[in-house]
Amino acid sequence: MVVYADLHQQIVLFLCDRVTVLFCPAVNQGPIVQFKLSDIGEGIMEVTVKEWYVKEGDKVSQFDSICEVQSDKASVTITSRYDGVIKKLYYDADATAFVGKPLVDIETESGSEVIQEEDVVETPAMAREEHTHQEIKGHKTQATPAVRRLAMENNIKLSEVVGTGRDGRILKEDILNFLAKQTGAILPPTPFQEIQTPPPVAVKPPPATPKPVFTGKDVTEPLKGFQKAMVKTMTVALKIPHFGYCDEVDLSRLVALRSELKPLTESRGVRLSYMPFFIKAASLSLHHFPILNASVDEGCQNITYKASHNIGLAMDTSQGLLVPNVKNVQLLSVFEIALELNRLQVLGASGQLGTADLMGGTFTLSNIGSIGGTYAKPVILPPEVAIGALGKIQVLPRFDAAGQVVRAHIMKVSWSADHRIIDGATMCRFSNLWREYLENPASMVLDLK
Repeated sequence: MVVYADLHQQIVLFLCDRVTVLFCPAVNQGPIVQFKLSDIGEGIMEVTVKEWYVKEGDKVSQFDSICEVQSDKASVTITSRYDGVIKKLYYDADATAFVGKPLVDIETESGSEVIQEEDVVETPAMAREEHTHQEIKGHKTQATPAVRRLAMENNIKLSEVVGTGRDGRILKEDILNFLAKQTGAILPPTPFQEIQTPPPVAVKPPPATPKPVFTGKDVTEPLKGFQKAMVKTMTVALKIPHFGYCDEVDLSRLVALRSELKPLTESRGVRLSYMPFFIKAASLSLHHFPILNASVDEGCQNITYKASHNIGLAMDTSQGLLVPNVKNVQLLSVFEIALELNRLQVLGASGQLGTADLMGGTFTLSNIGSIGGTYAKPVILPPEVAIGALGKIQVLPRFDAAGQVVRAHIMKVSWSADHRIIDGATMCRFSNLWREYLENPASMVLDLK
């Protein structure tokens, strides 16, 4: 092998038998940076790498998805904050990755701005400030390095720009539109680059569970992700003394009302189930019994009454049992609740529920009847103090006011409450009010705000 080199070029000649191979120097590249797993929050220190969206040698740009990771609380998509080429993947799929450790090495493009700041974490619905920030008079303005560079080159103060991105993040389009207003230029419309909530679609039932196959040997696997979270949650939950209460609800009028409203909501692109009515009725009832929308501290010395009704829905997904919640139900209409449920169901079916969707619940309903069964013994999700399990709706004979046997749509409900702070009479009265709203759905109109 003979090597010739000077300050401007390197030509490497490989002589093998009678063949001479000539390699020209590659285009100058930028530095290789280690893309580290940033702090996802909630005390999470490790995650499982569910899927890689890139491989070594792939070219990526800012905000391109790199991988999906799963903690014991939510699935999170990690996106790139650099333009460059993937040089190394530090983990295989299903491996455990640790916060603060490198995920990938990225060879950045020559001349690109490399700022060692917190890595970008994308989730379907985010509660944290995940992008780089600029401190302006005590206010954090969210913008990526590329957007800040564009603003700097055009002498634009980020504090004067209104961000249209998620959580007020300033996008490239916001800078260009601001510049156009200042100069009077007319810019062509640009496509909206933010992650949009998927349009509501009918959620397909999960595929039939395949029959177990006997392999002839024992298999041991570590508990990971949501399974690991369930172990911790249920261990804490079963330390709570549960009080159970069951009743039945005649939903005949609600069935008729839903049949009447269903075509209208479908014309608006929203699938209307019974759950929005169950959730709204629960919120209206919680106004009268706020102790059911409370939490107690670990030593059960203090009780906190929650102002928001963040009502969770236990959801069966391919990842296991998840409980996303609808935020501020007390401020939402039945239609708005249905719209939000559609969004959560689409995300749940695709395994894309984010931390913000799963955290902050104050009260939970479990619709076990969508799978089967009439009664259940639901387990409280701490720090909540109450939960309800809804059975399937059955057409059963009942007596009307005139003593005639009629067809009735009956649903069983099973409640569990923290008996340290909630007595049986309170749980019973709450259930009675909730039942009255559902048996006479028109009465909900009187209390809607």
